[in-house]
Amino acid sequence: MGLTSSLRFHRRNNKTFLRIFMILVLSCIPGRTNLCSNHSVSTPKELPPSNPLDIRSSLVSLDLEGYISFDDVHNVAKDFGNRYQLPPLAILHPRSVSDISSMMKHIVHLGSTSNLTVAARGHGHSLQGQALAHQGVVIKMESLRSPDIRIYKGKQPYVDVSGGELWINILRETLKYGLSPKSWTDYLHLTVGGTLSNAGISGQAFKHGPQINNVYQLEIVTGKGEVVTCSEKLNSELFFSVLGGLGQFGIITRARISLEPAPQMVKWIRVLYSDFSAFSRDQEHLISKEKTFDYVEGFVIINRTDLLNNWRSSFSPNDSTQASRFKSDGKTLYCLEVVKYFNPEEANSMHQETGKLLSELNYIPSTLFSTEVPYIEFLDRVHIAERKLRAKGLWEVPHPWLNLLIPKSSIYQFATEVFNNILTSNNNGPILIYPVNQSK
Repeated sequence: MGLTSSLRFHRRNNKTFLRIFMILVLSCIPGRTNLCSNHSVSTPKELPPSNPLDIRSSLVSLDLEGYISFDDVHNVAKDFGNRYQLPPLAILHPRSVSDISSMMKHIVHLGSTSNLTVAARGHGHSLQGQALAHQGVVIKMESLRSPDIRIYKGKQPYVDVSGGELWINILRETLKYGLSPKSWTDYLHLTVGGTLSNAGISGQAFKHGPQINNVYQLEIVTGKGEVVTCSEKLNSELFFSVLGGLGQFGIITRARISLEPAPQMVKWIRVLYSDFSAFSRDQEHLISKEKTFDYVEGFVIINRTDLLNNWRSSFSPNDSTQASRFKSDGKTLYCLEVVKYFNPEEANSMHQETGKLLSELNYIPSTLFSTEVPYIEFLDRVHIAERKLRAKGLWEVPHPWLNLLIPKSSIYQFATEVFNNILTSNNNGPILIYPVNQSK
């Protein structure tokens, strides 16, 4: 079994936020081309120069179903990372795939001397300006969303969706048919094209792989403006290049995503560890089992006061008296977070299975907390936190995150240095850490 880990730093209001995953790398490396975590393309370059007025006139002359705007470019001048202010020359609001194709062909025609770049922007969740195109063209992919999320039931159910569709909308629509995508990100208010251009990872990845492992087919607009359908067997080189390709091989305009039967409820459990070795060993044990939890994540807590009392607003302690005596002050603790899916009629067997799995772990007994919530409420949990942060003015702040990929053989040494010697204050934000199998 191969395992990896990855690290993300955050800074918000002069506080450093560190996020760690024992998984694939999600961060984007800054560069001079328009990499885009919500997919972007750098275009080929060939003809004589054009000044900005000439370029603007040429864009206005395009025959489009959607439209181009020039006066609202400040709306797409920054991304979630909120560290760069780079306004484009224009925004394309496509109503069809042909609009995107026409734009790409037009930029190719203008040539390299126009210095015109293009970035396809989903929900703008890139971190270092990848969804921006300074004095170029930003394509607003959410404008491409169509009302028809097409769901196909059968032995291998799937859903056909626009690249600009949000995952939360796909979840709501597929649940009407008792179905759901298999693999998620922690935050669902992102576009399909955006997460598929990266990886799309959450606590289900150890079992199903990231979101890019659960795609049957893509429709792509290439850097030359060609509209190409690709899959594992059709134009496979393009298919595997685009998935996780940071937008450098084409713009995802449609995707066919694998589905599975959706549960109605989840059992959501948190337990604490004071020893990192026991924590990581139990995580690895859980993802190695055939019958295990459906979601495995974890996070690090450094010197937090009244931690378990704060959990009581959402979770119930297994032993209230023992939990009230537990002190988290001045400690570095490791929280294992696991979830078991179930339907109401399966509640008894679910409780037996979770009890058996928990009996195999070495957590601090007094720290067992759990709750049962609807499946959609669990999956959309980060959006609830988002609303609270927005209300406090803490969402639109810089997010210089860092992800690192760490092999299993190095994770203990890494944790010892970082959690014991580097991060010693309680000014740290989320630190997520959990394993996946390299085979996935």
